[in-house]
Amino acid sequence: MQSKHSMQLKSLTNVARSFACAAVLFGSLAIFTPVHAEEGAPAPGQTKVVVHKKSLLDIWHEGGWVMYPLALCSTALVWLTVDLWMRTGVTKMAPPAYVQQLQDLFRSGDYVGAYQFAKNNPAPATDVSRVALSYIGDGQDATEFALFDGINKVNSAIQTRINYLSVIGVCTPMIGLIGTVLGMISAFENMGTSGIGDPSGLAKAIGEVLIATASGLFIAVPAFMFFYFLRNRLQSSVMEVQNILGALFRKMPYNHLKDCHVGEEEFYAATPNWVAGGAAPAEPAHA
Repeated sequence: MQSKHSMQLKSLTNVARSFACAAVLFGSLAIFTPVHAEEGAPAPGQTKVVVHKKSLLDIWHEGGWVMYPLALCSTALVWLTVDLWMRTGVTKMAPPAYVQQLQDLFRSGDYVGAYQFAKNNPAPATDVSRVALSYIGDGQDATEFALFDGINKVNSAIQTRINYLSVIGVCTPMIGLIGTVLGMISAFENMGTSGIGDPSGLAKAIGEVLIATASGLFIAVPAFMFFYFLRNRLQSSVMEVQNILGALFRKMPYNHLKDCHVGEEEFYAATPNWVAGGAAPAEPAHA
């Protein structure tokens, strides 16, 4: 079963890597691919209009310096999307082979073996069950609190990473807008210096600076789409993990496990020294 699960994880990893490589290859090809425009036949008595062909690399340079932080945001968007897609899957959070092994150990009452298995096979579900098993000697309330707290920690850790997609979606239009505003300021300064003798030049400058805003929006839209999609995917997976762990610890014989120490964690709280040694507690010092 474990080898089968390992093969599934390797296949998912290979798919993610292929997706990332394809995205990078597509972006590289797009940058150096020229943008073609159709040239219509000139009317009688008119000169032929020459349409310049621009590649995405030319558009990149026209966007200005803001294209560099936007490129970083685009790379982070691809990386976070692939990484979170793998993290939020139910089979990643609660591998079926791990769940089956824990169920068999719980059925046989081998809670020490279940703890050791969870420790040696880390995953969100096994990590939470390992912590909860270390509390079974403290009673039902402590164990259920450990389960609840562990699930919340897993959800919070992944949700924090998903929130970065929202940050990218909010920041990239603002970064593009900064580039557009600075470009507009420069264009109008030039117009104030040289006059408006050539309106086409001003229109061209304004068109160039708007590239930055368009690029920011082009990144922000998929960022928000993946943010909501992955957030819902995480909620569904967390609920499934909660149901699996709830079924494991249901009907736990806490009366037979009272004061039982299953885990390997060290307990630091001990009997007060004045009780063990027969000495009175020290008086607080007064200034």
